[in-house]
Amino acid sequence: MSAPATALKEWDAQCSLLTSGEVSVLVRKGGIMETHDGFEVERRSFLLYPTFLHQNPAELKPEHSARLRPDPDPGRIHLPALAEVVAVHKVESLEAARALEPWQALSADAIERKFHYRGRPWVHALVLRVRPLLQPLVLEETPDMLGCVSWVPLGELDVTAGEGVLDEAELQARAAGIEAGLRG
Repeated sequence: MSAPATALKEWDAQCSLLTSGEVSVLVRKGGIMETHDGFEVERRSFLLYPTFLHQNPAELKPEHSARLRPDPDPGRIHLPALAEVVAVHKVESLEAARALEPWQALSADAIERKFHYRGRPWVHALVLRVRPLLQPLVLEETPDMLGCVSWVPLGELDVTAGEGVLDEAELQARAAGIEAGLRG
């Protein structure tokens, strides 16, 4: 199967948690080099791009801190999985943003900081179906891949992804729980 020509940069620890099925949600706001509107969901299917830049133990829930590790192969990117967006929620109340805590890896304080980042009170919550790659995909990191950006174009790649880390019933139950939590 031909892979999306785009990858989403996310902390290595979060990619690991997504790929194991422990979490199914990413809470995103935007990075230093994002547009003035912040993070946008540019693709509905993309590769996960684990990054070690800016990983912060204080931003993860304590039970996930063991996932933090130094980069085992500097200069090379090990892409673990294909992610497919099941739902996107723009969360515009801090109470609703806090309701995401059980479904994702960030601490409550980290969610609140993201929510208020740049004086714009909102975050995006992405519910993801994650399908590990059957054959490892390792790319040399190029200058075009560097920087504080969310989306990285990768060109044409052929990858084969396996089944989702969660069966469809479990994923849909999580998606419904997230939606219910956001409604309050």
